[in-house]
Amino acid sequence: MMSDSDYMQYALDLAARGLYSTTPNPRVGCVIVNDHQIVGIGWHQISGGPHAEVFAIEQAGEKTRGATFYVTLEPCAHFGATPPCVDAVIAAGAKRVVIAMDDPNPLVCGKGIAKLQAAGIQTDVGICETEARYLNRGFISRMTRDRPWVCVKSGMSLDGRTAMANGESQWITGPSARDDVQSLRASHCAILSGIGTVLSDDPLLNVRLAQIQRQPLRVIVDSQLRLLSEAKLLSQDASQQGGKVLIATCVEQADKQKALEKKGASVVVLPPDQNNQVDLWVLMELLAKKYTINNVLVEAGATLIGALTQANLVDEYIIYLAPKLLGDNARGLLHLPKIQHLKEAIGLTIKDVKMIGQDLRITALCL
Repeated sequence: MMSDSDYMQYALDLAARGLYSTTPNPRVGCVIVNDHQIVGIGWHQISGGPHAEVFAIEQAGEKTRGATFYVTLEPCAHFGATPPCVDAVIAAGAKRVVIAMDDPNPLVCGKGIAKLQAAGIQTDVGICETEARYLNRGFISRMTRDRPWVCVKSGMSLDGRTAMANGESQWITGPSARDDVQSLRASHCAILSGIGTVLSDDPLLNVRLAQIQRQPLRVIVDSQLRLLSEAKLLSQDASQQGGKVLIATCVEQADKQKALEKKGASVVVLPPDQNNQVDLWVLMELLAKKYTINNVLVEAGATLIGALTQANLVDEYIIYLAPKLLGDNARGLLHLPKIQHLKEAIGLTIKDVKMIGQDLRITALCL
């Protein structure tokens, strides 16, 4: 016989099917069980579309009466693009609702649960909560911290080098790791890079997977507005294959800005930090509030990664570790000049380690 945790894990697996398509909404799954039998399943498939509970209720039909609902996120209790799911659950005749976590959205938080309880429905909250929170870490971050969840991605050698001294880096990791990066990009709302990386590598920063329809916003930190209008990510092909381009700068250059905007980019002038660089905290708040960005994937060089790390803006590192040695003169992952003693080291928690082809993918969370 399956337990509450088993059914909730199934609901989480369903929710993960919306990994690439629900943003800026959360990823949600629902399983309906009646007399120890699964009678309906559903997941939120696309932003603006029906929620998980609606799909599961439609599939279950009359078998929702007296059933137990397993939902990975508290049913919504407000009118948005769709009606409140909590009303549909109540109307379906649910006897019990098991919820992995409450909704961090202030419009919902606790209200859906309270409405279920007021209708006499038993509610249990917290089953598989850790897994549910990680699945929607970006949505939670935007709702509770007014900034996206920031993940740094990098490929490096076994001795911690990301490029040769001359900047050569193609390819440190193998083809399987590079394919995996495409899926990683697709799961994020935005890809963030620095002007140094763009000038040296001229990347597209897009998702090259045929089944993916949504392209992440491409954000370039360019404090002195040095981006060339001939850059690949501003080409006509790139505009068709990639997401929109946002350039964050802290200088006013009307002619240059007009030329970049003519190529389809948006340019935003932000206040400088103490080093006369783009204030990264202000940028993250802008991405969350104006562009509803949940998750940012950083693909950048040592300078920008170091600046984000020093600003305490990095939440997660995903490192593809290749079985190669590049030597002392090769470039490292990030620039952290302030660390002089071991006691000042930045602690991380290893969440996952997995082989991807011949490379090792390490996921580490900031403490």
